[in-house]
Amino acid sequence: MADIISPIPGVFYRCPGPGKDPFVQVGDTVAVGQTVGIVEIMKQFTEVQSDVAGVVASFAVEDAGMVNPGDVLVTVTEA
Repeated sequence: MADIISPIPGVFYRCPGPGKDPFVQVGDTVAVGQTVGIVEIMKQFTEVQSDVAGVVASFAVEDAGMVNPGDVLVTVTEA
């Protein structure tokens, strides 16, 4: 298992925008460099990318949840 962590404080979003499909869902296969969510702070959006290949096991933060640097966002079962 590998954890993808938040690089900055802010609000974590699983979708690129309102009404859009999530970047990834539990059970999806992810590749290295694939976007799994975004963190927004003061209208600045930072993509959060996977640094491992595998399958999304769980999300540690709900959509639109507040996060701090170092908080676990997504857990991936490595391939």
